[in-house]
Amino acid sequence: MTSGRVTVYFAALLARTEDGWEASDTELDDVETLSDLADLAREASPDEDTVLVLIEQENGWFGVVRVDGEEDPRIYVSDAAAAARSSYGEILLTDELLGREPGDDGADLDALDLDGTEDGDSDDEDADAGAAAGSADAVPHGPVGDAQVLEDLGVSEKELRSMTEDALSEIAEALGASEVLETVR
Repeated sequence: MTSGRVTVYFAALLARTEDGWEASDTELDDVETLSDLADLAREASPDEDTVLVLIEQENGWFGVVRVDGEEDPRIYVSDAAAAARSSYGEILLTDELLGREPGDDGADLDALDLDGTEDGDSDDEDADAGAAAGSADAVPHGPVGDAQVLEDLGVSEKELRSMTEDALSEIAEALGASEVLETVR
């Protein structure tokens, strides 16, 4: 619950099998890292087939994580800035995905100029405003990641980037998995 509103999330796994797609509702409360999420996806497909993790925050953002066997996960997030405000989104927004060096998530304390004005009595308020704007730009507004993550499955980059409100249903429809996804929704 946030400010009197309930934030609604949905997460599901779609595993491609010989017989088509199988869906399962998934709980992400114990998932803390992308590696944990990839392991969860791999458990859904003992034959190392393609598994998609679909996550959405109602009216906010959606993410697709694709795991093919032991390969590194491929990730697409529709709105990085919106996802960054979500605990589930933070799992997907790795330093690599955001184009940052690992561990580059804040100011370097050794590089700060501590001149005794740290209590808000800055000599250069414009520099402070610029620094604040720079940190806001660390997570871009809009899509990040591999927009071709579903291309070989029938969802083009252009289609994926144009999806908004009911993206997971649109993806499932294009994959021929809408009925199985609806069973876990």
